[in-house]
Amino acid sequence: MTSPPPSPSWALQQAVFAALSADNAVCAFVAARIFDAVPPAAPLPYLVLGEAEEADESATLGAATRHRLALHVWSRAGGTRELKQIAAAVRTCLDGAPLTLSGHNLADLSFVSAGYTRQNDGRTFRAVLRFTALTEPF
Repeated sequence: MTSPPPSPSWALQQAVFAALSADNAVCAFVAARIFDAVPPAAPLPYLVLGEAEEADESATLGAATRHRLALHVWSRAGGTRELKQIAAAVRTCLDGAPLTLSGHNLADLSFVSAGYTRQNDGRTFRAVLRFTALTEPF
């Protein structure tokens, strides 16, 4: 008996993590600090795989899943320059990327928006990048 393929959301998260971890421009800023759960006292800057949603698109697209995902960039470099440079690297890495997913095909991965905020401490900045993806089972 073979095991079922991973959920499309998990397969997409693994592929996004792998792409970001292998991207020289992203890693030039965050090195290996790409997290699903941020360890205590992690040095900034870092990137966090954030919120995700998935919706069944089979009624309109056949067997397909629509995903919305957020990536959070955190920086404390004294302004938004570093934050926006990291966000640009992430966007370049992922927007339209032909990622390989376990058990699923990636039909589309597209950048949707980015927001930049200063946190209440006045020195920490966060960017939230939002993407949408469409996956189909093999």
